[in-house]
Amino acid sequence: MFSQEMKDDLKTTLEEIESQGLMKKERVLSTPQGAKIRTRTTDGSEVTSINFCANNYLGLGDSTEIIQAAAETMRARGYGLSSVRFICGTQDIHKELEAQVSEFLGTDDTILYAACFDANGGVFEPLLGAEDAIISDALNHASIIDGVRLCKATRFRYEHSDMEDLERCLNEAADARYRLICTDGVFSMDGDIARLPEICQLAERYNALVMVDECHATGVLGATGRGTAEHFGLEGRVDIITTTFGKALGGASGGCVSGRREIVALLRQRSRPYLFSNTLAPAVVGGTLKAIELLSGSSKHIDRLRENATYFKERMTAAGFKIPDNASAIVPVMLYDEKLALQAAEMLLEQGIYVIGFAYPVVPKGKARIRVQLSAAHTHDQLDHAVAAFTEVGTELGVIEPTGR
Repeated sequence: MFSQEMKDDLKTTLEEIESQGLMKKERVLSTPQGAKIRTRTTDGSEVTSINFCANNYLGLGDSTEIIQAAAETMRARGYGLSSVRFICGTQDIHKELEAQVSEFLGTDDTILYAACFDANGGVFEPLLGAEDAIISDALNHASIIDGVRLCKATRFRYEHSDMEDLERCLNEAADARYRLICTDGVFSMDGDIARLPEICQLAERYNALVMVDECHATGVLGATGRGTAEHFGLEGRVDIITTTFGKALGGASGGCVSGRREIVALLRQRSRPYLFSNTLAPAVVGGTLKAIELLSGSSKHIDRLRENATYFKERMTAAGFKIPDNASAIVPVMLYDEKLALQAAEMLLEQGIYVIGFAYPVVPKGKARIRVQLSAAHTHDQLDHAVAAFTEVGTELGVIEPTGR
C-alpha cells in the first residue's frame, strides 16, 4: 500500500532536489530531432533553438532516406511482432541487420536488443560466474554498472583510464577462471576516449577478455565510423562490442552485442533481456539498415561532424572557456559549480541555444558542466551563434573575462 509516510518521504526528497537547483525538467519538443528544434515552454509558448544536446551525431535523426526506409519496412513487415525472438519474433530483416552490423564492425556475429541498456544488462550474467572477474572503468555507463551487478563474478573497479590501476586489478584477479575488462569507448560526460591500445596489451598479457561499449563511438570514431577499435587500428582485438542504434545511426532505438561467435551464441540461449523482451520493431530495423548503408557508402557525414567539432572547440577555447582536449564530438564546457551550470543552460536557451547543464549525481561533485554535442547537421553560422551566446552568458556569469582571455 502506498502509505502517507512514503508519500511524505518522497515529497521531501523532491523538495530537497528542487531547493538544491538540481531538478531535471523535461523540455517538450514539437518538431523532429534536428539541428534546429522547437520546444514548448511551461507557459505553453514555443521557442525555436539550435540543438546542441542530442546524440544525433551524423544528423540522421530526420533523414528522409531513413524515414522512407522505415516506412517501407513497416508496410512490408508490420508495426510490431508481439513476440520475443525465439517464439515467433524473428523476421528475415532481423537476421539481415545482425549480418550487416557484424560486417560493419568486423565481428563474427551480432545479437539485437531493444536498447543498448538491455545489451549491457544482459551480457555479463550468462558468460561469467562466481569464479570469474569483471574489471570495470570507474566512469563506465550506468547500464554497464547495472549489468555487472546482475552477475556473480567478482567485481573490480579501476580509476578512470588509469592503466597502472587496471594492472593492479588484473593482478588481484589472477586466480579467476576468466577476466573481463570492460570500458566505454567514448565516455559520455567527458568525451574522452578509452586507452584501448594499452587495455588490449594488458588483456593479452594477463589473458583477459576486452569489452567496449561503443554507443558514443559508433558512427563517430574511426576513418569510416566503425568506432574505437578502428580509431586505434585495433580491429579484431576486442572480444565484445556493445552499441546502440539510438544515437548516430538515426537515433531511434535498439542496440546489440557483437563479437565472438560462441559468445553471441550463448547470449541467444541465456541472455534474459533478449529472451524476455519483444523483438526490435520492423520500422527501426529498416531505418537502421539504411543508416548503415549510408555510413558505409560515404564518409561525408563523419567528415562534416569532425570539421564541425574542430571548428567549435577552437572558437570556444579562444573565447576563454575550459574545454577538455578530446577527439570525439562531445564537448564539455566546464563550469564546475552545479547551480551555475543549470543557470547558464537556461540563459542560453533564451538566446536560442538548447543545451543541458549536468550536475551531481550525473557527474562528480564540483565537476558540473554544460555538455555540447556536435552534429554533422550544424552549419558554421549555427556554431558561430552558439559561441557568441556562450561568450555573452559566460561573461555575465563571470565564467570568462569580458575580453575572452
